Amino acid sequence: MIDTATGAGPLPFAAQLKALIDQEGRYQPKLTGLRLIEGAHDNGLRMTTRLREYEVKDLLSLTRFFGFSAETFSLAVSLLDRFLSVMKIQPKHLSCVGLCCFYIAVKSSEEERNVPLANDLIRISQNRFTVSDMMRMEKIIMEKLYWKVKAPTALRFLRLFHSHIQEQLDAESKKILSLERLEAQLKACHCSFVFSKIKPSLLALALLCLEAQEQHDPEHIHKIAEALQSLQQHLNIKDGDLVCVRELVGKCLVEYATTKRLKPNSQRLRWIISGRTARQLKHSYYKIAHLPTIPESAC
Repeated sequence: MIDTATGAGPLPFAAQLKALIDQEGRYQPKLTGLRLIEGAHDNGLRMTTRLREYEVKDLLSLTRFFGFSAETFSLAVSLLDRFLSVMKIQPKHLSCVGLCCFYIAVKSSEEERNVPLANDLIRISQNRFTVSDMMRMEKIIMEKLYWKVKAPTALRFLRLFHSHIQEQLDAESKKILSLERLEAQLKACHCSFVFSKIKPSLLALALLCLEAQEQHDPEHIHKIAEALQSLQQHLNIKDGDLVCVRELVGKCLVEYATTKRLKPNSQRLRWIISGRTARQLKHSYYKIAHLPTIPESAC
């Protein structure tokens, strides 16, 4: 049976946070496996960080193409990193693994009526494996992850933290932290391998702290800083760890903003699809747009 983590329902903040923290460690990718990928040479025979990053960017483009939610993308990345950290796969199998992780996330997060057929998903992503290949790989992934799908992703922590902070602020201060902007920043971080090794709760807090740091409104930022410090204490995160991750996030976002090559959806993917598939696609599927630049912070 597929494991489902406790959702962020009408529970008090402390209860929701405890539920996520209790599960966080069980859903973390294995560091030993990630380090093997990190140390692998790019010779076409072993998985590398570069190949993983390219695959995640493809998944982000697919997410945009189908109009799927940020939850679907974040969960797909979580599944991919967890699987890659426990299985040594050959680069030629990566596209099948990635698409299967994406498909599992879609079926877990999206409404059933919006889930595409596996054959159409293969065709649109321009892969050459069959539906049978995909179904076998999906079974392997689920077994290796012990059917635990609904991971407490950084996106879930980010939304929970943001909501909690907003409840403590006045109307003007609430305009400082844009959730849309923060989620766009998180997508950029997901495309960088280094964040696979960082706990989702720490990454979410670092994003919020960096965003608050970038603001220049002392009248309102003081209350946000107090709320963030309280969160840090509640999570028992050391100052040094937070500063380190915040700097990594900052570096990632600078590269995202200044280097076109590193923008996860700076270019459209071009799909070759059959007339039959084209007729079955929703009208909204054709509204493919570039990933918007990370929204500017409020004035």
